[in-house]
Amino acid sequence: MITIVFATNNLNKIKEVQALLPDNFLIKRLQDIHCLEELPETQNTIEGNSAQKAQYVAQKYHVNCFSEDTGLEIEALNGAPGVDSAFYGGDRDADKNMDKVLLEMKNIKNRAAQFKTVITLILDGKQHQFTGIFNGSIGLEKKGKYGFGYDPIFVLPDGRHLAELLLDEKSKISHRAKATQQLIDFLENTTIR
Repeated sequence: MITIVFATNNLNKIKEVQALLPDNFLIKRLQDIHCLEELPETQNTIEGNSAQKAQYVAQKYHVNCFSEDTGLEIEALNGAPGVDSAFYGGDRDADKNMDKVLLEMKNIKNRAAQFKTVITLILDGKQHQFTGIFNGSIGLEKKGKYGFGYDPIFVLPDGRHLAELLLDEKSKISHRAKATQQLIDFLENTTIR
């Protein structure tokens, strides 16, 4: 059994990652190691924030762990909201964030966008990063009742909004799924217990 701490308080992210893990993986949440504080996210890149959170938990709690940071990058907005995705509308309110994006994109034809997830693993004091990219575009409106974050305005190449996919389908194709699969492959080829 491979036991590792997922350095996040986001239950939606935990659910998505757990759905991908084989049976020989046991994920511990932050509360399982009595980490109840808000993790620092003060870096100016997705990679930096991901690393900062993992390093904080590994150093303070002396555990092997991984963290992730995800951002929506929109071509016409020069990569925004990017690292600021969670607070783009002023706070952690998904509807405010989406409303701001839709307003900024109102008269823009180029709607190309991508989700980017960076997972940072701290294993025996060494850092490893895994990146998942998911290409799509920004829709004209919110659509769908599943998922979270920007999923209702993110349109897949086949025209469906990401929030129209059930978790099991999203788990096979998303940015987080791609990064998580790289993490799983790495851990399965590394001896830890």
